[in-house]
Amino acid sequence: MAYFSKNRENGTVDMERFIEEIRDNAEKKDFYFDAIRALLLFIKDFSMDFSETGSDRFVKQIDGLSEAFITEKKAKVVESIFERHKKTIPAFIRGQKEYLNNREKEIWDIIGLQRTAITTLSTENQEYNRKVYEQSKQIEAITMLDDIKTMKKKVIKEVEAIQATVRKKEEQDRQQMEAFAKQISRLNVELKKVKTEAMTDGLTKAYNREAFDRYIGKIVGQNTIKRSPFSLLMLDIDDFKKINDEYGHQIGDRVLVALVRKCTQFTRDVDFLARYGGEEFVIVLPGASLRNALKKAQRLRKAIAGTYYTPDKEKKDNGFSITVSIGASSFRKNDSVSTIIDRSDKALYQAKRTGKNRVVGEEAIESDQPGLIKR
Repeated sequence: MAYFSKNRENGTVDMERFIEEIRDNAEKKDFYFDAIRALLLFIKDFSMDFSETGSDRFVKQIDGLSEAFITEKKAKVVESIFERHKKTIPAFIRGQKEYLNNREKEIWDIIGLQRTAITTLSTENQEYNRKVYEQSKQIEAITMLDDIKTMKKKVIKEVEAIQATVRKKEEQDRQQMEAFAKQISRLNVELKKVKTEAMTDGLTKAYNREAFDRYIGKIVGQNTIKRSPFSLLMLDIDDFKKINDEYGHQIGDRVLVALVRKCTQFTRDVDFLARYGGEEFVIVLPGASLRNALKKAQRLRKAIAGTYYTPDKEKKDNGFSITVSIGASSFRKNDSVSTIIDRSDKALYQAKRTGKNRVVGEEAIESDQPGLIKR
């Protein structure tokens, strides 16, 4: 390299150029990593949420590839991972195109059938109305004859009957269209309900693990393109097994439901509360710094510890209170889903290990100091 050539006057290596080259390469590396992650995010967003095309599996593969670029230090390992996934992307795109083409053909077939049915119905209606109209005109012409007054009365009566028939058919058509509209509306409501239920924990009505995985993946991915800070709280009920053992699983379930209600009182509309598993929950706080997240976690911890639960309303002296331990982390540049969750999980573990009923932030883990918000 040019910077290793010796200076003719003093015989020294051009270290300034060498250092500048290293710094430039480091900056390029960071840029390339960010660019790759952004491109992978665009590819992931390109995939449509069709179970028939294996989109869930494809998204997880892209997430794994993105994380490899962040966490893996050895170039050969990254290259090996990339080679395994390289054929996945074009194969998925081909499969999705084929799926869309097939669905498009089906839609056009349905449209064709509907067009034929509508055309037939329209033609029948037009023909019906035309005949009725012609008959009414003919009958009206007959009524112009003054010398057949009796017939005139009868014909007028028939005209009125025909007109009533037309009006009745128009009303039937209107009611049929309204029924179709209501049916479509009900189907839309049911579809939304099914989607909501698929993302909701059946017991607590908080979001479930699948919904959380999708949400955290999306918000982490967004930070690849545009800075959108957020913090993550991971909380776990202390000694929950004792509650189940002493009071039974039904009471344990009621405690989980009550905990979610309490958490909801301390979260904003933009916050994301989900049941992570068992008695463990996560709260994503968009726009919140670690400091603010710790403050909210502390308020939540105190509120939960200060609530008294009575399994039997008639036996108020048989009640108990619960406590939670909370670990907190905040998004950092080049974070992946697993890294930010891992820091919250480690902070939660330290909160458990150092006495429970307390909040620990990620900075306490890294500094290897207690770093606890005391009770």
